[in-house]
Amino acid sequence: MTAGKAWSGGQSTQLVAGIHSVRSALKQGVVSIVELWVEPHRQDQRIGEITAMAEESGIPVKPADRQQLDRLLPGINHQGVAARTSMPSVQGESTLENLLKNLQAPPFLLILDGVQDPHNLGACLRSADGAGVHAVIAPKDRSVGLTPVVSKVASGAAGNVPFFQVTNLVRTLKALQRDYGVWLVGTAGESDRILYQADLKGPLALVMGGEGKGMRRLTREACDYLVRLPMHGAVESLNVSVATGICLYEAVRQRSAVKSLEIMDQPS
Repeated sequence: MTAGKAWSGGQSTQLVAGIHSVRSALKQGVVSIVELWVEPHRQDQRIGEITAMAEESGIPVKPADRQQLDRLLPGINHQGVAARTSMPSVQGESTLENLLKNLQAPPFLLILDGVQDPHNLGACLRSADGAGVHAVIAPKDRSVGLTPVVSKVASGAAGNVPFFQVTNLVRTLKALQRDYGVWLVGTAGESDRILYQADLKGPLALVMGGEGKGMRRLTREACDYLVRLPMHGAVESLNVSVATGICLYEAVRQRSAVKSLEIMDQPS
């Protein structure tokens, strides 16, 4: 769990809470843990392992009772362990430009237009990390940032996936198309094209709408085309984080097939 931002640029101090999140931060080394707080009366083996890992890394371990942790992390299930970390900050348009210019592969991006639920953003970041997405981009307005809940749900991905918040999302989308040849594939339930009929192999940005209303009108109009997931039951749509995972991994499947063909075509 965190209370800040992510990726390269300026640094901000954030909080990570919960056994899995703290252990992931210690193992991955993506963030720098400044100090660790542990409930002194917890005899949990997993917390013992976390404490040992921290001590091996020279990270100060301090006692903190449940009341202290509750005040520090209101509304968070901290499980008796929390850490203060120095994490990279959320970045904007200029840093996104630098990332795109230095990519060694066709851009693979995730655009989240108006995701406001921190659980959904955390789950989307986790899927994006697993799929190898180069960057996740969201607007600054009407969207959740990297909150403590987001980082806890992301289980380490919040510090691993470059996350950008931009002032004008449509302007950023048009720049991706114009300057980097990125195809914008949006998701909308009324589309005539099913996800599995789309070509997701080249420079790509998957555009997902927020909870409820989906993509905003101008975002939708900026997309090159729209796709939908086939729905065969009574429900009309899936949760945005579930839909994001499905779309990302269809892109991964297609892009992996291209890489396999390229390897096979190489002279022996």
